[in-house]
Amino acid sequence: MFDKNIKIRGQELPSSKRKQIKKSLLDLHNLEIMAVNVYRFQISCRFPELKVSLIAAMKNEVGHVQDYLVKLYEYEFRPAWYRWAFWLLGAVIGFGSKISGKRTILKAGIWTESKAISHYKELLESASWDEETYQIIDQDCQDEIAHLNLWSGLLKKMA
Repeated sequence: MFDKNIKIRGQELPSSKRKQIKKSLLDLHNLEIMAVNVYRFQISCRFPELKVSLIAAMKNEVGHVQDYLVKLYEYEFRPAWYRWAFWLLGAVIGFGSKISGKRTILKAGIWTESKAISHYKELLESASWDEETYQIIDQDCQDEIAHLNLWSGLLKKMA
């Protein structure tokens, strides 16, 4: 990442549109923080067949957190002060599913990704995104769809 990759955005937008962008970016940032911890707290030596996929999913979600943190600052917003609650919720979901077993890990992943996908689709249509930001959000949504397909496929194999 270089200075030339960062752009200050949204100054020309009316306050109502900036408010919607802020709400959407905060939602995306907070939900990705939660997703990182769901996967982080699911990683375990008990399930070596899931370990690599969970690490890869966590790394992918960390990238999404960074995407939205950068976008928040580009639009001259700050992360939510209450983001710790999403961190905690992700930890609870991740740890709780890990102690409940492999099937629950997969179901938690399916639930998390399903919620993310519906949120992404709603947020893509809810604000006046510039083309670069829209492409990032859309690509991150495609990543969530790939995760959903992975977890669903693994759960079907267990049945």
